[in-house]
Amino acid sequence: MTREEFEELVSEALDRVPPELTRLMDNVAVFVEDEPPPEDPELLGLYEGTPLTERGEWYAGVLPDRISIYMGPTLRLCRREGGDRELVVQEVEITVVHEIAHHFGIDDERLHALGYG
Repeated sequence: MTREEFEELVSEALDRVPPELTRLMDNVAVFVEDEPPPEDPELLGLYEGTPLTERGEWYAGVLPDRISIYMGPTLRLCRREGGDRELVVQEVEITVVHEIAHHFGIDDERLHALGYG
């Protein structure tokens, strides 16, 4: 899969997030990266920022939160599981929703319970 195709899958996953949720997202940008930081080579996605639930009056003039979706580990994971393009689509969607949920202040434990672990 090319980077362009992978970026399109991320875009499509974002388009499937219900509009009532995307309207609530604030000051966040989504990026596709080839690889995660070296200290966590299996990481599929990463949210960096201040969740909406933790923002207060002090939150102004800051850089956008950042959601990174990592192409390399996602494709390797799906290949190991014998998956095809459909498995990549599913994994990208799960990862995008997982990272957006962090933006809303939902922790990993709750996400795993909901099937987005």
